[in-house]
Amino acid sequence: MTDSAERPTPPEGLPPRVAEALSDCSPEALRKAIVHAQELLHYHGEAELPVDAEDREDILRVTEHDGYTEVVKQFRCADGCDDCPHGPYLYHVTEEPQPDGSHKVHWSFMGTVRDGK
Repeated sequence: MTDSAERPTPPEGLPPRVAEALSDCSPEALRKAIVHAQELLHYHGEAELPVDAEDREDILRVTEHDGYTEVVKQFRCADGCDDCPHGPYLYHVTEEPQPDGSHKVHWSFMGTVRDGK
């Protein structure tokens, strides 16, 4: 379990009762909640966010904007790195149409996040 001082801040607009319930969940229950939330988005006709955490990444904040998704994330190295975690870093994520009609997710590195902004 991680230090509660490092607990992520819920995104604006998330009902407090939902944030509270998620905070009490185990990692396995959180994964199931993500799957269920994606299914609900699909049910409502909404596209899923083009954002998934890779191994050794922590997504700290995701904010939707017109035309892109703003993502703040940090990285963890292999065991033994005294400087971990690295970041946080800001990215703009877009979905780019491909000639075959599909879409490819494109991550643009914007820089290091300072002072919680």
